[in-house]
Amino acid sequence: MTHWIENVAIELAKRDTEEHVIASGTSISGSIHIGNSCDIFVANGIGKKLREMGKKAKTIWIADDHDPLRKVPYPLPESYDKYLGMPYSMIPCPDGCCANFVEHFEKPLLSVMDDYGIEMEAKSGFEMYKNGDYNDYIRTSLEKVEEIKEIFNQYRREPLADDWLPYNPICDECGRVNTTYAYDYDGDIIKYRCECGHEGEMDIKSGNGKLTWRVEWAARWKIFGTTCEPFGKDHAASGGSYDVSSVISEKIFDYPAPYPVPYEWITLDGEAMSKSHGVFFAPEEWLKIGPAESLHYYLFRSKPMKAKDFSPKMPFLDFIDQFDTVEKVFYDEIEAPSEKEGRKFKEIYEIVQMEPGSPLPFRPPFRFLVNAYQIAGDDLEKIFDILKRNSQLTKSFENKEFGDLTEKELAQYRERVDNVKYWLDTYAPKFVKFQVQEKSVPNLPLTPEQDQFLADLADLIETTEFSDATALHDAMYEILEGQGLKPQKGFQAIYKMILGQKQGPRAASFLLSLDKDFVVKRLRKEA
Repeated sequence: MTHWIENVAIELAKRDTEEHVIASGTSISGSIHIGNSCDIFVANGIGKKLREMGKKAKTIWIADDHDPLRKVPYPLPESYDKYLGMPYSMIPCPDGCCANFVEHFEKPLLSVMDDYGIEMEAKSGFEMYKNGDYNDYIRTSLEKVEEIKEIFNQYRREPLADDWLPYNPICDECGRVNTTYAYDYDGDIIKYRCECGHEGEMDIKSGNGKLTWRVEWAARWKIFGTTCEPFGKDHAASGGSYDVSSVISEKIFDYPAPYPVPYEWITLDGEAMSKSHGVFFAPEEWLKIGPAESLHYYLFRSKPMKAKDFSPKMPFLDFIDQFDTVEKVFYDEIEAPSEKEGRKFKEIYEIVQMEPGSPLPFRPPFRFLVNAYQIAGDDLEKIFDILKRNSQLTKSFENKEFGDLTEKELAQYRERVDNVKYWLDTYAPKFVKFQVQEKSVPNLPLTPEQDQFLADLADLIETTEFSDATALHDAMYEILEGQGLKPQKGFQAIYKMILGQKQGPRAASFLLSLDKDFVVKRLRKEA
C-alpha cells in the first residue's frame, strides 16, 4: 500500500532526468486560499518524496502576477473596478501598506511557507517578462503562429481570425491587457488595437505584454525544465489548458509536457471558494486553529481528484480528532481501529510530518480542551491538571506532571491552547460556549426532584474519589434511576446551578474538571 504522493514520485523516478522540477503557480487575483494554493503543497510533497528516494528535485512557485484583473476581490471597494483588465503587477496596494497589489495579496502566503515546511523557489511572471525570459519564446510563437492557430482551432468551435497573434500587449492608453488585440508584427515590434479605441505598437523586449495563457504555460515548462506540475481540475478538462499546452510544448517548443497532477476544488461549508465574494480560507488562518501538519493531512488524506469540503466550524472538531488519532497511531501512542487502518495512518503521517524523527508532539485532545479552557482560562498548569483528572493524557504523558514538559512540548501545548481559544472566539457556535458562574448561585428555578438529585450528587462527590469520568457518569445514572428522574432533567439542574443555562459539556467530565469543594457547595446552593 503506497500513498498517491509516493506513487507520483515513483513514476517520476523512472524518467531519465538529471533533476526533477515540480512547478506550481497561483494567480494573484486576491487573497490566496487553501484551494488555489493546493498545488504548492502537492508540489512540495512530491519534491520531498523524490529527495527521500535519492533523486535530485526542487520545487518552484510562479506568481501569475502579470495576468489581468477580471473581478474586484473581497474586501476591496467597488471603486477598484477602474483597474479591471490591468495586470495585477501594475495595480496599487489597496491599503498603502505594500509596494503594490501583488505584494499585498502575496505576502500573507509567503510569510507562512516556512511554518508549513515548504521548500520552494518563488518566481514572478511579471519579472520574467521584464527580464526577457520569455523573449525567445515570444519570437518563436510569432514565427510559428500558423502552427499554433492550427493547434488551437482543433479545440475551438470557431477558428481564430487570420491575423490573430498569440500575444497581448498592454495598452499604452488605458493600461489594460485583456482588451488588446495584436494583429501584426515586424521583428520585435507588435502592432495592436485596443477596445478603448487606441492603436499602437510595442516592443516585446519592454515586457509590456504577455503570451496568451496556453502558449505561456508551455513556454514556462521549457524555461524551468518542468517535469511535473499539479493544477486545478479546470485545466485538466478534455480540450482544456493542459491538453492544448501539451501539444504546443511538444510541437512548437520541442519539450515534453510535464507529468500532470490535477486536483479537485475545495469548497468552504459547501460553497465554492471565491476571492471576489470573500468566500475563502487562507493558509495563514489555518495556523490559528490547527498545527501546520494538519493542513498537509487535510490535503493529502484522500486522492487529489476527490471532492473536499472544509468547515472551520463544528465539523473541524471531528477533523482534528481524526488528525490527532492518525498522529498518535503513527507514534504507537494508541492502537489503530484495525491493522489495515494502522498501516494507512502511518503511511499518510509519514507524508505529512514536517520533522521526520522528531518525538511525539504534545497535543492534548482539541475537543476536550474546548471545555477545559472555558473552565480554567489561560492557565496551562490548571488545564494540565484537568487533563490528568479526566484521563485525557496518552501513555507517554499520563505519568508526567506539568513541570516535566520539555520546552518544545510546552510550546506545542501553548500552540494547541491558543488554537482552541481562537476557534472558540471565531468559529464556535453559541451552544458550545459557557462560563462557570463562580461568584453567585444562578437564580434559576428547579423542581423538588432536581433539588433532591443535586443534593444526593453533592453527597456522592464529597464522599467518593472518582478516577475517571466514566465511573462518575455511571454513579450519576444510578441516582437518577433511583429517583425516577429523567437524565435530561438531572443534567439541566447541574448546568443551571453552575453555568446559569440549560445545557453544557458532558456532565461527568465537566464536574471532574471543576474544584471539588466548589462543586459540592454549589450543588447544595451554598456558594
